[in-house]
Amino acid sequence: MKPDAKSTIETGKAILGIELGSTRIKAVLIDQENKPIAQGSHTWENQLVDGLWTYSMDAIWHGLQDCYADLRSNVKDAYGIEIETLAAIGVSAMMHGYMAFNEKEEILVPFRTWRNTNTGQAAAELSELFVYNIPLRWSISHVYQAILNNEAHVPEINYLTTLAGYIHWQMTGKKVLGIGDASGMLPIDPATKNYYTAMVDKFDNLIADKKFGWKLLDILPEVLSAGENAGFLTAGGASRLDVSGHLKAGIPVCPPEGDAGTGMVATNAVKQRTGNVSAGTSSFSMIVLEKDLSKPYEVIDMVTTPDGSPVAMVHCNNCTSDLNEWVSLFKEYQELLGIPVDMNEIYEKLYNHALTADKDCGGLLSFNYVSGEPITGFADGRPLFVRSASDKFNLANFMRAHLHASVGVLKIGNDVLFNEEKIKVDRITGHGGLFKTKNVGQRILAAALNSPISVMETAGEGGAWGIGLLASYLVNNEKNQSLADFLDEHAFGGDAGIEISPSVEDVEGFSTYIENYKAALPIEEAAVKFKK
Repeated sequence: MKPDAKSTIETGKAILGIELGSTRIKAVLIDQENKPIAQGSHTWENQLVDGLWTYSMDAIWHGLQDCYADLRSNVKDAYGIEIETLAAIGVSAMMHGYMAFNEKEEILVPFRTWRNTNTGQAAAELSELFVYNIPLRWSISHVYQAILNNEAHVPEINYLTTLAGYIHWQMTGKKVLGIGDASGMLPIDPATKNYYTAMVDKFDNLIADKKFGWKLLDILPEVLSAGENAGFLTAGGASRLDVSGHLKAGIPVCPPEGDAGTGMVATNAVKQRTGNVSAGTSSFSMIVLEKDLSKPYEVIDMVTTPDGSPVAMVHCNNCTSDLNEWVSLFKEYQELLGIPVDMNEIYEKLYNHALTADKDCGGLLSFNYVSGEPITGFADGRPLFVRSASDKFNLANFMRAHLHASVGVLKIGNDVLFNEEKIKVDRITGHGGLFKTKNVGQRILAAALNSPISVMETAGEGGAWGIGLLASYLVNNEKNQSLADFLDEHAFGGDAGIEISPSVEDVEGFSTYIENYKAALPIEEAAVKFKK
């Protein structure tokens, strides 16, 4: 007989997953069957301080503690009990960025998040040095940019980590990092599942004349793969997480991971030849490769799954923000008419109407660049709708043009993988706000990537559930299965979601749209140059 949720929590068999996302910190308790049984959350926002995006240390700890307190409150309300102990804990957070500490464990400069783009010189020089694409947001770009800027704190660096790595360190005392998150600090060699030795040596030689007193491996976290022992919750860590004092020390903690890795887990996309697309405010695709790419590409970031397989990541700064603003205009119009507004209904009506449009959007174009878009070469953006007098300007084409734009840049990046590298993919899973209206975003993405797209209901559980599954893999993998097999059997039960394959007409229509889109990029360039 399956234990109920209350007894699962009372007997310490529940597992806790926590993820610190860009706008929300979320905690999820899962049972022995990896199903969510309680949750808590905390809303927060980054701050622009001295020109750099950051979260203060106070905000980090207040947010984490408030999120856990909200989880405790949820458990009390639902089951009338306290959380005393757990089977395992996992911590995840937004990848990359820069958290540098001295010997006294004091942070040397405010946390610099993935959102900062002040690392252009460093990323370019390191990409050339390593013969490997090094994105602006990676930790190695941040530390080298600090060196190039002659920042006074650099000689004092004793430890460099990500947000997830920092929380894990404070909870367990262990300076470790999951391999997926580590791959956003410095490239990972799939053969050794550790940092590339040649790149470490090149970097140390590059900065040798600075005589800092540290070498790169001295300050980086130890790399761990999913399922490896990453330490135990200390008494100090327990009291920092649960200020009420109920939570006991000694709980196993899995390797901390980045949000990209937990997204792969939450969509069951860690097996080679699988992938996932996250499409909301921004978008990114993660395709798990059978081998490394033949050469580096500026539009593709190479990271890894939580168990170390190479992953090609295409990251786009813009997705649905501009589209949402247009939908809000229709809401405003409806309010003017005195008609009650249901936003879900507005989205459903407009999105489904877009499916009746011309497959090429009747010639209409949209550039959804609320911010810059590196893949198409834009440091800044300006949202733009473009048409000629002869185009078929109607509501269906208008909506479809904006839906196409939401994944247009993603298509441009992935065309490199599918057309130039001839990458093969068996299944791609979509998750995020674009897929909330049934079938529509899924069908548009299938046309863009010319690939079947699956959507699973569980994808909505998010990264906190994903890191909870990794914590479950640490303590419940009795058959010694691979991560992919464990997820298949114990989390998804063979559920591959609902799949939509692209039609020939949809693919041809999107291809025509994207060729027009690329030809019209000079219009966007001119719009960006225009200053009000």
